Amino acid sequence: MKIAVLTYGTEGDARPLAALCRALDEAGHSSVLLADASTLGAAQRLGVRTQALAGDIRGALGASGAIANVVAHSERPGAAAKALAAIANGNATAWLRQAVETARGSEAIVCAGLAAFVGLSAAEALRVPAVGAGLFPLTPTRDFASPFLPPSRVPRWLHRASHHLVNAMLWRAFRPAVNAARAEVCALPPRRRMWSTHPMLYGFSPSLVPRPADWPANAAVCGQWIPPAPDWQPPPALAAFLAAGEAPVYIGFGSMTGFDAARLRQVVVDGVAGRRAVLHPGWSGIDTQGLPTNFHVVGEVPHDWLFPRTSLVVHHGGSGTTHSAARAGVPSVVVPFAGDQFFWAHQLAQAGVAPDAVAGSRLGADDLARGLAFAGRPEVRARALALGEKMRAEDGLSRAVEAIERSLAGRALRL
Repeated sequence: MKIAVLTYGTEGDARPLAALCRALDEAGHSSVLLADASTLGAAQRLGVRTQALAGDIRGALGASGAIANVVAHSERPGAAAKALAAIANGNATAWLRQAVETARGSEAIVCAGLAAFVGLSAAEALRVPAVGAGLFPLTPTRDFASPFLPPSRVPRWLHRASHHLVNAMLWRAFRPAVNAARAEVCALPPRRRMWSTHPMLYGFSPSLVPRPADWPANAAVCGQWIPPAPDWQPPPALAAFLAAGEAPVYIGFGSMTGFDAARLRQVVVDGVAGRRAVLHPGWSGIDTQGLPTNFHVVGEVPHDWLFPRTSLVVHHGGSGTTHSAARAGVPSVVVPFAGDQFFWAHQLAQAGVAPDAVAGSRLGADDLARGLAFAGRPEVRARALALGEKMRAEDGLSRAVEAIERSLAGRALRL
């Protein structure tokens, strides 16, 4: 089968979909991944066919861009919805045109991220099945609140309603531009309601978020979508640093930006308090010049290679990094900034492998030091090892491919 896969977001959003494309190709299908140009590196290294969508996610993540406002108001879901919509709405027409042209002749469209509504519209225009893909739960449930809301502030009796509230708020923010694109590109009528009957596959671990019993049959939790381990060798300087002493702390905030990088750098230096540390600045803008000698700065390093060689991982709580740390069997200290990062911080704390999180906007050196002390406890490390062993036994990609094949054959997901 020919399958078009459409997403838009940061590298953490695109990388799992690249892994899914590779798995589809290996299963005998033919995939193409449409995403932002700056996030297609993983797909290209995997030999996945790609096409760059219009837009510049890295530019939008700059200090003056839309996501900077999310970081500044990270606990306000309204700010997050507006920022996400601003990126997608400015590109909706171009994305839909590209999706329809690229997916013509395909048997299905898999859609995710900021381009999900565009992908669903493209499938409607081409009259092919659509399959939703998510890295955090969007399907309403009583088990937990919407990942876009602070987990501890929503009473259990409002959990299910919170999903409907946030989903409706997001749809209202996206709907005008999506409907305008539908009319211009495909002559489709406007939609008043969100799509809800298509299969929804989730690329997160059931060991971290078990499938809720009240989910409909069209929603499946597959497990993390990670590409095959690359044949990768560390740079000599990193290998020498790792060999020179005890396992270091890893510190990285992925694609987060827009925060006070100078302040966070000082918090990290003071909170680590001389411990050996590997720092990946990512898109953060943290100045790496003149760091103390206990720090070693790295560029892109495969998490599945590096994390098992660390003592713990300090990170922003993105779905991918959360899963990679947990799979490696090491504790986390989560410093969330926006969106679903607070949800993943809460899940790790519930599993007993991370302390309660402190938001990046409020994090102090004392907070970080307390988090490091918690993560170093023997019982925490034991829980992390057990969780990692359980997650490494999961095969999220095979389950996702099977679910797609079953769905397109008109059979139940059974996941």
